[in-house]
Amino acid sequence: MFEEMVVEKPVIGVTGATGFVGSAIIRMLSGAKGYECVALLRSAKKLESYSDGAREIGELEDLNQSSLDLTGLDVVIHCAARVHVMDDTSSDPMAEFRRVNVNGTLDLARKCVEAGVRRFIFISSIKVNGEMTRNGAAFRHNDVPAPEDAYGTSKAEAEAALHTLSEKTGMELVIIRPPLVYGPGVKGNFASLLRIIGKGIPLPLGAVNNARSLVALDNLVDLIVCCVSHPKASGQVFLVSDGKPISTTDLLRGIATAMNRRCWLLPVPEWVFRVGLGLIGKKAIADRLFGSLVVDISHTKETLDWEPPISLEEGLRRAIAPS
Repeated sequence: MFEEMVVEKPVIGVTGATGFVGSAIIRMLSGAKGYECVALLRSAKKLESYSDGAREIGELEDLNQSSLDLTGLDVVIHCAARVHVMDDTSSDPMAEFRRVNVNGTLDLARKCVEAGVRRFIFISSIKVNGEMTRNGAAFRHNDVPAPEDAYGTSKAEAEAALHTLSEKTGMELVIIRPPLVYGPGVKGNFASLLRIIGKGIPLPLGAVNNARSLVALDNLVDLIVCCVSHPKASGQVFLVSDGKPISTTDLLRGIATAMNRRCWLLPVPEWVFRVGLGLIGKKAIADRLFGSLVVDISHTKETLDWEPPISLEEGLRRAIAPS
């Protein structure tokens, strides 16, 4: 097994601590792992409703005006971000993503350097690699970034800025790029799928032969926790997944099995969907349903001696379990 960092039990700060991933990180670190965690929250209002061990961070895009206190922290896990949305109504999405995800992240990292934080763990996105894989290929940790939307571009720019800062200051940097994350309390498109299948609504998606990598929340959090103190994590970019890709059709069947429900899937040809969705300006939805996105996690597994602790099937069972 690997050796710990010099600090036996580093004090860990987590941004986005009330979010889907951040809250799970705090539960794991402060519970089973016994670390001292500090939730870095955006507002005093959130601070009032949170348990002990929280500090106000302020808005990411306005950190220079905040009284952010990072003293005593050894590691900061940065989960907070302006997240990707399918239909962004902002007049200038790129500027908004850069303001929060690039400038805000870099300001936070600089404050970490000033406070003596040893390691900065940045939760990025597989969208830095691109939107789809083709011809049986898989995204790798050392691919040249090829983002295709404003969110992915902002994450790629943040990574580049953090690398430069790390090289100049010596603060250790770890980057993790997850694909779609699912688990208890998941929102967005995955939550919509759970509702539809739970209601037994027939879906015309019985003939989708793509391959998509997903990551269960428990697997992602386990990797993040591993990166807190693993000596070989510093300076690395890690891709993460459940270990095997799945087609959209098989995913729907897997969700139905986890729910103990019958899955009604009609084998409608892919071209019918692509033409129809293209006509109404929803090509991105077609790409998500029928396109492939596979990640190669061999570098992650070999560097950290890490394996996803739960299977995709177990991840789906936990995702649909009542809270």
